[in-house]
Amino acid sequence: MKVPEHLHEAQTAEPVRHLYRERLGGEPTAIGYAPGRIEVIGNHTDYNGGSVLGAAVDMGIHVAAGLREDSQCRLASAGYEAQVVVPLNAISPRSGAESWANYSLGIAHTLLAEGYPVTNGFQLATASTLPSGAGMSSSAALELATASALAALFGFELDRATLARIGRRTENEFVGVPCGILDQGVSAFGAEDHLVHIDCLTETFRQVPMPSGCQFWIFNSNQKHSLVESRYADRHRECGEAFALLQKTSPEAACLARIDPEIVRQQREALGDVRYRRALHITQENQRVAQAIAALEAGDLPALGRLLTASHESSRRLFENSVPALDFLVGQVIAQPGVFGARLTGGGFGGAVMALTDERFAAQQGSAAVERAFADRFEIYPTIFHCRAGAGATTLLHPAIG
Repeated sequence: MKVPEHLHEAQTAEPVRHLYRERLGGEPTAIGYAPGRIEVIGNHTDYNGGSVLGAAVDMGIHVAAGLREDSQCRLASAGYEAQVVVPLNAISPRSGAESWANYSLGIAHTLLAEGYPVTNGFQLATASTLPSGAGMSSSAALELATASALAALFGFELDRATLARIGRRTENEFVGVPCGILDQGVSAFGAEDHLVHIDCLTETFRQVPMPSGCQFWIFNSNQKHSLVESRYADRHRECGEAFALLQKTSPEAACLARIDPEIVRQQREALGDVRYRRALHITQENQRVAQAIAALEAGDLPALGRLLTASHESSRRLFENSVPALDFLVGQVIAQPGVFGARLTGGGFGGAVMALTDERFAAQQGSAAVERAFADRFEIYPTIFHCRAGAGATTLLHPAIG
């Protein structure tokens, strides 16, 4: 008999319960969970008003929460020895060794700013099964798990769309990353054996069934990226500049992603080389998302795979957010039997590659061949994950039900 998914996740919450007891004392009264995500296709289209397609994975972050008798916010994490303590009425971004706490502190700050009743000091413990810096959005998972835990702790409701929006606002305004709603939206709306399609212009979400017989593999290059310190903000600015120029000839356009690529080609000289390549990537990538959904609905996995690989080539050549390690991984992966396609996943500039495969890839030990080739080239082993599409953010422990 299949174990219900919420019971499976409750069982995996034991490490965060143990951490809470050990580092903070007592028992938590609320536990939130949120998964990481794979960006299947739609690279950097989210903040450009386009569409994206992603999958929540069956790995994620648990946040255990409890009330305090004072007005302090005390945070502990399995990944860091030192705790972070901040007054509830003076939450501000931390720096240096305490910067890991910004995603949870930022959620509390956003909830307070929006009038939610976070009325008392609290303490949080965080435990993760996600690889940090691998392009699976551990930051969004931490934001949504924290919001779920605090909502349960203080007795208010957050629907999935609100949960995603609060996470995105936190990332933009408190953490300082000008991201769209892809990461938070997929983590919030994930469902087993489904992908999540997001229209980022209207911020609407729908779940798209996955055909049977396909699998996801993640190849973490172990060349970690940091979106705050990387060129992500540069790409955001370049896209904004391109859109401002294109609006002169396409004043009806609501956003960059909705402009026809042919118009971008016509305006190549006016845009200049860099803005032209950024705009062409975004406009073509948005079209690839629509084509990918059509391929999914037709059960045409080879067509979907070709779109994934084309997306990576566009990221490499036009958007320039790939790196040699990711390009090498894609080349090695797509040469293996049973692989439909592969591409970088996430913001880029390091991180991981995602591959869509069938059962032959595992049966013929394709991952081992990729691992050996990568180690020979870069003198470091990639970390490889075989994952499935899983459920979205949820509350596992609620004070009212124990």
